[in-house]
Amino acid sequence: MLTTRFVNGAPNWIDVGTSDIDGAISFYGGLFDWRFQSAGPDAGGYGFFQLDGKTAAGGMQTKPEQGPPSWTVYFQTGDAEATAKAAEQAHGSVLMQPMDVMGEGHMAILADKAGVPFGVWQPGRTKGVDVANETGALSWVELYTPDIAAAAWFYHETLGLETAAVPFPGGTYTTVNPAGGGEDSMFGGIVPLAEDPSEDRAYWLPYFEVADTDATAAKAQELGGTVRVPPTDIEGVGRFAKLADPYGARFAVIKSAPQQA
Repeated sequence: MLTTRFVNGAPNWIDVGTSDIDGAISFYGGLFDWRFQSAGPDAGGYGFFQLDGKTAAGGMQTKPEQGPPSWTVYFQTGDAEATAKAAEQAHGSVLMQPMDVMGEGHMAILADKAGVPFGVWQPGRTKGVDVANETGALSWVELYTPDIAAAAWFYHETLGLETAAVPFPGGTYTTVNPAGGGEDSMFGGIVPLAEDPSEDRAYWLPYFEVADTDATAAKAQELGGTVRVPPTDIEGVGRFAKLADPYGARFAVIKSAPQQA
């Protein structure tokens, strides 16, 4: 389960790079009731999406040469430099070298063996997002990849992540958790790219918790977004939908089923 009691290997930050930050502010504000706060004049236009005064995500305008609009998931590390080296040794790559972010922490952008970008965040003054697993906040992440075994090996070597096969309607689902965390610390899954016709490329997909999946999907369309997969029930898990904002950044929303004691 995602919480703000971050441990190494767990997601601790998320941000969106977009071709139109003002449009994204309007879209996510209307969808999740987020409010945008600039990180200041030295931050290059970067800012924070806040939910009731708590930071739920980051965002900034990006240039075409930086890639298409997308969400980036960051994982906590105790040493960004060492993690970047581990990624290279595991046949991944470093897209943005580790750097200090105004004393708030150290970050790097890496890519796994399949070329999927992800971030790492070494906390300084900023530990991570202020809210998780609540309505309007990040609650799950999912990796779509052509090779589950190769991805599991890469993220174990790079971040120490552990995987497990969990019975699921129609088969099994590969879950992910930080080293030694066990079932209670699961924060995501790994899905075979070929088995999901809605996905055409490998990437990390963030899920945000919502109060009503159908209403959120309808609102996304009203605000200019796209419903990529309509609201769908998964027994024992919840009701989810896959969406994209007006600029093409992909994400999902879910109304989670009540957890059994």
